[in-house]
Amino acid sequence: MNTFGVVLAALCVLSAASANADESFVSISGELRARYETLDGQFRANGSGGDQLLLFRSLVKMETTTTPLRLGVELQDSRTYLGDAGTPLSNSFTNAIDVLQLYADVDAPPELFGADSNTHVRFGRQTVSILSKRQIERVSYANVIKSYTGAHLKSIRPSGDELHAIYVVPVAHFPADRQALDDNEPDLDEEQWRRRIFGVHYKRANLLSQIAGLSGELFLYGLHEDDSSKFQTPDRSYLTAGFRLFRPPLTGQWDLDVEVARRSGERQNSSDPDDTDDLDVDASMLFARVGYTFSTAWQPRIALQYYSTSGDEDPNDDRFDQFERLFGGRRTDLNNTSIHGPLTPANLTALSVRVDVKPSARWDARLHVSKARLESATDAWVIARLRDPSGQSGRSIGTTIDTRARYWMKSDQLRLEFGASALLFGEFAKNAPDAAEGDRTIFAYSQIEFFF
Repeated sequence: MNTFGVVLAALCVLSAASANADESFVSISGELRARYETLDGQFRANGSGGDQLLLFRSLVKMETTTTPLRLGVELQDSRTYLGDAGTPLSNSFTNAIDVLQLYADVDAPPELFGADSNTHVRFGRQTVSILSKRQIERVSYANVIKSYTGAHLKSIRPSGDELHAIYVVPVAHFPADRQALDDNEPDLDEEQWRRRIFGVHYKRANLLSQIAGLSGELFLYGLHEDDSSKFQTPDRSYLTAGFRLFRPPLTGQWDLDVEVARRSGERQNSSDPDDTDDLDVDASMLFARVGYTFSTAWQPRIALQYYSTSGDEDPNDDRFDQFERLFGGRRTDLNNTSIHGPLTPANLTALSVRVDVKPSARWDARLHVSKARLESATDAWVIARLRDPSGQSGRSIGTTIDTRARYWMKSDQLRLEFGASALLFGEFAKNAPDAAEGDRTIFAYSQIEFFF
């Protein structure tokens, strides 16, 4: 039976059970979202002119509410229109009707992690978000949500302590060819069985009693890849270890977020099967943000932020020192993404100031300004696909300005969101080989979401 057959069978079982039992046996939720984006001026390699895209995403989730076993299925339909040959379209934008999640949740015995713990293991195809989401995230802004297949153990205690353990493989989205994407053709997604992700992530709440609200985290994530007949990879074998200190924003208080990670291992220089030379990997990331929320009207919060991820210093040696973004998010910490999104945590240094306001329970808004540079002048500006191996084009990507505002037209059901961004080119963005025309990019979007 194919994947859709399994899903249809699961839906029939759940619907039949719901019809013959109490209404609370099954919960149904979902989202309908439409977004229009426009961009003037390009920053990607050889880019010129403008761009636009109309995006639709629909999610429908059905889950049983029984214990100790719950079954769940979620469908995703992501489509795009108005793109042209210059639109950076991929299967992270377009993925016509497919199975996002199909899982079973099993409650663990309470005594396993303490009598007061809430512990379960999720088996099957699923989305994964863990704490800061910088290592792995269920994205929200992107038109296509990533999912994985495997197992995720999650244990939470009333104190706020959390333990996560995962062993999963990524799910590859199809189709991948441009014409099929333009036509929104449906094609079944597939597990990449020879790409294994594993990790353990522990959070200790109230780490220091004299500093109220300060939490500490320790984590270790691994990635191991082997080529298969369908998926060629750089054969990465990574271990990423790190820690985080976090104090959430509260009115009239300082907040803190510091996350450090170090990655080691090996990989090949490309996904070419003829490329068999292994490169040693030694890469790192540092994220630090400190903010303060004022006890005044609109509850303004002002924060200073520094984000640094290593780059590859010498493209001709036997090392690869770029800290690649693998499965974590980037919009929350850096910039509006989709057809824009010039910054990603790879070969990047960004110093930022950020202002958040909340005029009412319905309104919130954000302004984020960054000065962005390449960590290594000889490594790539990843999103723009620009690189100067000589290092003579400088390091400055430029200044990014990002805004966002959201308004609940109907509480928890209907939300309007709009935003705008600008990238003012620095010397690297202007002078690198194959650099785009012009000296700036302007981006704007508006979207409406309905939740049920």
